[in-house]
Amino acid sequence: MATQKEQRRAKIKKSIRGRLSGTTERPRLSVFRSNTTIYAQVIDDSKGHTLVSASSLEVAKGKSANVQISKEVGKKLAEKALQSGITQVVFDRNGYLYHGKIKSLADGAREGGLNF
Repeated sequence: MATQKEQRRAKIKKSIRGRLSGTTERPRLSVFRSNTTIYAQVIDDSKGHTLVSASSLEVAKGKSANVQISKEVGKKLAEKALQSGITQVVFDRNGYLYHGKIKSLADGAREGGLNF
């Protein structure tokens, strides 16, 4: 059975995904955060394909994700996206508060050259 916190996040996530989706011209940048790692991927929802992905496992092997590592993940994702020809994305915070690691990842992606 899901806890109240998980139910709350699921409700927020459903609301966010109802409002936005990624297209071929402007794919969706989705973020997932676990207790130890942070993952980000750029998704084309019209085709159902992940175009580019990055995680804290690539950036800092063996270390738990913090705000600095999250920023590096954002920069790494932006670098990969620019190599694939993606400059514009829609940011999907996936039900998490826009604070801390999520905000840091978004800032890193913006510094890397993504527009959203």
